[in-house]
Amino acid sequence: MPGADLRLASLLGLAPSVRRTMLYLNGCNIGSTVLRVAKDIAENNRGARVLVVCAELTLILLRAPEDEADKATLIMQALFGYGAGAVIVGADANRGSAERPLFEMVAASQTVIPGSERAAAGRLSEDGLLFRPAVEMTTPIRENVEQCLVDALRSLGLSGGWNRLFWAVHPGGRAILDGVEAVLRLDTEKLAASRHVLSEYGNMSGPTVIFVLDEIRRRHGEHGVGRDGLGVLLGLGPGISVETIVLHATGNY
Repeated sequence: MPGADLRLASLLGLAPSVRRTMLYLNGCNIGSTVLRVAKDIAENNRGARVLVVCAELTLILLRAPEDEADKATLIMQALFGYGAGAVIVGADANRGSAERPLFEMVAASQTVIPGSERAAAGRLSEDGLLFRPAVEMTTPIRENVEQCLVDALRSLGLSGGWNRLFWAVHPGGRAILDGVEAVLRLDTEKLAASRHVLSEYGNMSGPTVIFVLDEIRRRHGEHGVGRDGLGVLLGLGPGISVETIVLHATGNY
């Protein structure tokens, strides 16, 4: 202490009165969680602009395996990576300014898959962070993700017809992406941005969805496909917590 938020505010030259909030130890879904929280703050504070900064240092995952059969540790060390991302969130964009919003967050919700608390669990010890591999999350996600989406999107009339949307899915691992793609019967290219980020950077926990959004922005700008359509940001993390944010791509690329 003090936290990294104070240091960052100082480096950016922000006013001493700027309101700061830190969230710790939330797992892989925190990237989508902070976007949801920022949306609520911006919509309830007229003219506010919220700087969301998400950073992960996964060094605490690096440790020697407990024994030769300890494949879980090796999987985690191969899967996770370092990363940091930032997004500015606001409401009522000033059309006469230089602001060019990339995505509009239409709606946001969170739910927990019942009985899944132990499917993705981490424990801090003197050896570092002990974490179960993502493969243990795959079955609960496959069995529940579509119903979670139906419940979250029903009021918007978006249930079903998943290929009409673009998708920013947290790439917790290849098995998780394969499971989501299979259950929702998505066309192969729908998760291309998530798979690209996973292959290039690994699972960076919280910041990963910000990388995925940036990759979608880049692809929309280059190819024009889906550049002004609706999409879903899907955050998945311990709990198993499912964060769903409906996005509208503005086309400002």
